[in-house]
Amino acid sequence: MVAKPGSVPDFGHLRELFKHHIDSFDHMVDAGLETVVRHIKAVEVFDDLTSTKLRISLENPVLYPPQKERISRTMREALLPFECRQAKISYTGKLTVDVCFQYNDGPVIRETINFGQFPIMLQSKLCNLRGADPKKLVSYKEEASEMGGYFILNGLERVIRLLIMPKRNYPMSMVRNSFSERREGYTDKAVVIRCVRADQSSLSIRLYYLRNGSARLGFWLRGREYLLPVGIVLKALIRTSDREIYVKLTSCYNEKYAKGKGAVGTQLVGERAKIILDELRDLSLFTQDQCLEYIGEHFQPIMPELKQASYPIVAEAVLKDCILVHLDENFDKFNLLIFMLQKLFSLVDQTSVLDNPDSLQNQEVLLPGHLITLYIKEKLEDWLQKGRRLLMDEIDKKSKNFNISDIVQIKKIMDKNSSKQVSSAVENMLKTGRLITQTGLDLQQRAGYTVQAERLNFLRFISHFRSVHRGASFAGLRTTTVRKLLPESWGFLCPVHTPDGEPCGLLNHLTRTCRITSFFDSQGKIKDYFKIKKSIEDILKEVGMTPSVPNTPLPGPPEALTVLLDGCVVGCIASSEVEKVVAYIRALKVSSASVIPVDMEVGYVPLSMGGAYPGLYLFTSPARFVRPVKNISIPPNGSENIEFIGPFEQVFMEIRCLDGGDGGRKSSFPATHEEIHPTEMLSVVANLTPWSDHNQSPRNMYQCQMAKQTMAFSSQTIQHRADQKLYHLQTPQTPIVRTSTYSKYNIDEFPTGTNAIVAVLAYTGYDMEDAMILNKSSVERGMFHGQIYQTETIDLTEQSKKSDQSSRTFRKSNVEKSSYPSIDSDGLPHVGQMIQPDEPYCSIYNEVTSSTRTYKRKGSEAVYVDYVAVDVKNTKHIQKVNIRFRHPRNPVIGDKFSSRHGQKGVCSQLWPDVDMPFSGNTGMRPDLIINPHAFPSRMTIAMLLESVAAKGGSLRGEFVDATPFRSSVKKDGEGSDSKSGSLVDDLGLMLKEKGFNYHGLEVLYSGVYGTELTCEIFIGPVYYQRLRHMVSDKFQVRSTGTIDQVTRQPIKGRKRGGGIRFGEMERDSLLAHGAAYLLHDRLHTCSDYHIADVCSLCGSMLTTTFIQPQKRPVRQIGGLPPGRAAKKVTCHACQTSKGMETVAMPYVFRYLAAELAAMNIKMTLKLTDGAEVGA
Repeated sequence: MVAKPGSVPDFGHLRELFKHHIDSFDHMVDAGLETVVRHIKAVEVFDDLTSTKLRISLENPVLYPPQKERISRTMREALLPFECRQAKISYTGKLTVDVCFQYNDGPVIRETINFGQFPIMLQSKLCNLRGADPKKLVSYKEEASEMGGYFILNGLERVIRLLIMPKRNYPMSMVRNSFSERREGYTDKAVVIRCVRADQSSLSIRLYYLRNGSARLGFWLRGREYLLPVGIVLKALIRTSDREIYVKLTSCYNEKYAKGKGAVGTQLVGERAKIILDELRDLSLFTQDQCLEYIGEHFQPIMPELKQASYPIVAEAVLKDCILVHLDENFDKFNLLIFMLQKLFSLVDQTSVLDNPDSLQNQEVLLPGHLITLYIKEKLEDWLQKGRRLLMDEIDKKSKNFNISDIVQIKKIMDKNSSKQVSSAVENMLKTGRLITQTGLDLQQRAGYTVQAERLNFLRFISHFRSVHRGASFAGLRTTTVRKLLPESWGFLCPVHTPDGEPCGLLNHLTRTCRITSFFDSQGKIKDYFKIKKSIEDILKEVGMTPSVPNTPLPGPPEALTVLLDGCVVGCIASSEVEKVVAYIRALKVSSASVIPVDMEVGYVPLSMGGAYPGLYLFTSPARFVRPVKNISIPPNGSENIEFIGPFEQVFMEIRCLDGGDGGRKSSFPATHEEIHPTEMLSVVANLTPWSDHNQSPRNMYQCQMAKQTMAFSSQTIQHRADQKLYHLQTPQTPIVRTSTYSKYNIDEFPTGTNAIVAVLAYTGYDMEDAMILNKSSVERGMFHGQIYQTETIDLTEQSKKSDQSSRTFRKSNVEKSSYPSIDSDGLPHVGQMIQPDEPYCSIYNEVTSSTRTYKRKGSEAVYVDYVAVDVKNTKHIQKVNIRFRHPRNPVIGDKFSSRHGQKGVCSQLWPDVDMPFSGNTGMRPDLIINPHAFPSRMTIAMLLESVAAKGGSLRGEFVDATPFRSSVKKDGEGSDSKSGSLVDDLGLMLKEKGFNYHGLEVLYSGVYGTELTCEIFIGPVYYQRLRHMVSDKFQVRSTGTIDQVTRQPIKGRKRGGGIRFGEMERDSLLAHGAAYLLHDRLHTCSDYHIADVCSLCGSMLTTTFIQPQKRPVRQIGGLPPGRAAKKVTCHACQTSKGMETVAMPYVFRYLAAELAAMNIKMTLKLTDGAEVGA
């Protein structure tokens, strides 16, 4: 269950959790940048004077590993991540691209240009840590279990969060009200397909249905949507006749199968096909050339780079770059468009249902490498276009000095357009999570792509890499449809691990065994998609697929099913044969024959009455979800027969659960697959809850949240890090009762809590409402002791101007050597020194002005200087230091604790050891007392089981396996020693053997009276976690302090020493209680009490002024203080000092009078004596 001391832990399983991040970045380095550069169109500049054409293109991108600034000409030292964290710099490598200049198709002149410092992902192929074993990593001052997958920018660790996208190259039928608002005559139905090119850039295309039965193809170009009649596009793609289009469209309708199973077409399909062709006739377009001319004529004004080109060339460019961009051949595009039209008509005729875009079967993820790839493509294109514009401007100036054929001048102009901005754009995107783009890149959001990978504890850190977000656009919506847990996500997304509150259901986490497909095969080689496609097509032809060839219409459903391979119609298979074909492909897939990739998705949608649109959809693309299951339809040949399946195919498969038997299946549909283990449907964090199958489900959800807020053993390299804030538990332990996940993912490297002896008892009344009593002596012995580490970075280069950069240094001034004992002679604090609030801890001396500036400690509590690190790059004058402060945080009343079952509570009392109850037979005193009322309504039975099991485990000296769903995994005949074989009996017998009560009860004696407590008390060890919410960070108290300048009322904000607002609702409650004096005290006396002088004659309080009395010589009387002159106040308006009164009022009332006076409204006060009013 636990690693032996001295043995090297195996981090293989842990590496799997991070793999998809690293793989996607590796592919970008290996092939992605190359593909991007290949897809970027060259720009051309034409000079009319000399009739010279200059063509500028990009080639050969190279990304280098991170290196330090050059030491000598030959040596360059590798830059390590820990140096970036401490010096607050970015972990980046140089990016160079060859820019090629070519005159009039002559020889190519290559120039290597530096495109700046490009961020490098840790543990990727270019990272200096790649391939290092745990020992080597420790020598590099990293964790032994450093997994990478994130970037370091300005010393902060940032990770790109996985984002859900629509499934690539799959036509989805949708119904949306916004579709009908496009133009007059549009309906709310459409078929949408997101086409992805080889360089990961994508373009969505929509096929809208019109009320008159026709269809329009909508695609985006230059940030606008253009709509074309679908007939024109069909005709323009290939040389075809009206008859062929009509036959192909109506292939899905056959009178023979009119009302049968899987009939997706109706008689109306033929009518609609006629309408589509009639539209062409009305525009008098009969041939392919005419259609191309028509498209070219309309699109030439939009495409300025093709100003000189002929209409057909423009049309070809539109078809190539905007329509179904994932396919290269026009014939394939034509076939897919026909398929999409058939699907659209089927949706309109209600012979098939629409696809749910919120369901996981129609989704994939956006991986970090892919996001960076498509972003850098746009930035390189922008750079080229900007360079072209600069050159065009020079040509248009027609200056004598400029000569286009002089390459030196060309380079000079290109240099105006900084190439470094390409890498800095990527770096800014990773720092802020924002995309700065004109086109939108066919993504649903512009911001929120990256988050900080906080190392609050190890579980929170892992969760950042396993989380999948639905999209920022949904977060503000009040809708619940997006957040629902759908059955399609079983086994891929964890049903338990999602936050409560606003992101509920939008931020999900991948299950333990869910993987994301990548461009690499299992051997680590990049997949050759052309070869894969060819081998799959050959296999399909062998087993009876009719391939799609020009001029041959294929039969449609229900006679035959269309086969789509990655969004390309490759043929059709007779519906009677298709089940055998699917079984054969699956057998090949499991046999790990190299012909078929192991992660290929075989989405067979069978014929049905009005169900999903039938077909055989094969996917081999990256960024899909896959998970392993056992294939039991194949005879086992010594192997497990593990098959990777995706969410699209899972819906139509028969998968058996281990304890479900046949699960209500009819014998005609036997189970073909079986789950490997029930815990595979849970995420890593959800798997750490012991016996979570015995808890009420919301409690497990709370635990997943609280496990990520636990103050834990945060990092083993704490002395080499400079995090802004680190929570650290001093004395962690490994749990006695643990699931198998603990050892599988090496959670013991970063333990999160302590085994505390917990008694369930209502004792003293201090434990009401989830409060708990802690044993004071246990706390003093070190239970739950912790610290907060805070790092302050002081960088003199940032603060000073260029002129006096060298003049500022860290040191004490010569004058004040004796003052500030906490500061050493070098101007930095002593390590281990205690620093009080507002005490200086660092002094900076400016040699020019001979002045000293000190930094004072903010906050309200004393801290210790934990360490001081200096940046020795500049050895003469140190310019940068990291000072880390340690806040000791031992448990106090008001701190929050929780067990692993969502039972959170605050410490209400630290009770002395002598007053705690003690056990009759062991004499033990509990560390923690929890109220029995915490259990009945919450039904966290697993916590009671944990207590009994941990008691038995500690008596035996061994760990107890608490993996959930134990009973479902047990095979028949595998009973335990007990007769019933239930978990409680097993645990009870374990206690009974050691002479304890079967149910974990013990006789306790009162610590106060020494008498036996009336009933037996349930007591045993439970693993408790200390949460990061501490009263020392939250309390807010103030008597007097800073006030607002204008209203003279107390300011808000805990940091600034402000107060808590006593608002309108609080005022109402005091009014309802009739507590008038209390109300007066809060809102007046303690707030902005002010005594104003008011003139009773004119009722004004703004026209009063002091009269300075003249100084008269006053005769001093010996020994007495001089007499004070009476303060004289006069009213400006009345020109008299008679009738002046002093009135107490809130100062804000005076401010109101001044504001009104500024608007020409005079406020007068009528003064009466209180006594007179009473009379």
